[in-house]
Amino acid sequence: MAGPRKLVLLGPPGSGKGTQAAILAGQLRVPHVSTGDMLREAVADGTALGERVAGIMNSGRLVDDDTMAEVVRERLAHADARSGFILDGYPRTLPQAETLDRILSGAGDGIDAVLVLEVPEEELVERLGGRGREDDSEAVVRERLRVYREKTEPLVEYYRERRALQTVDGDAPVEEVTARILEAIG
Repeated sequence: MAGPRKLVLLGPPGSGKGTQAAILAGQLRVPHVSTGDMLREAVADGTALGERVAGIMNSGRLVDDDTMAEVVRERLAHADARSGFILDGYPRTLPQAETLDRILSGAGDGIDAVLVLEVPEEELVERLGGRGREDDSEAVVRERLRVYREKTEPLVEYYRERRALQTVDGDAPVEEVTARILEAIG
């Protein structure tokens, strides 16, 4: 399939990013690169970086931007990501977006498209609350959504200014959302 192959998928918790990234990775024949997977892979590889990440994760702290940048740089250097990738969960903040630009410009590249899955907040609360997990109470879900808006809105504007942003209505069945994404990226 032609078209953009270096994609960033943004969206609030419960918007279906992971599901869509996995589907798109198969269709575009590029890796689905999630921050969680990257962190676990660095730890499993037993590298010095992986040991540092394990120490941070085991203490319950968030992995800092510099360490995340190192993990992303290392993962995107793998052969399977040379022809493209779908980033899910990174960048989450404006400094991370700027770092990603530097990482990719070092390889003479850039992001082809940034896709934002938009789903109404009430639908997200219903989706997340329906999973039955202890950390998915309505209050916790609403706080996660508030933090997402606070951290991600500047990111959306950052990519809009660079004309890389595509918004996709994510409030539909999975197959329909996938079709909308593929249409958005041409």
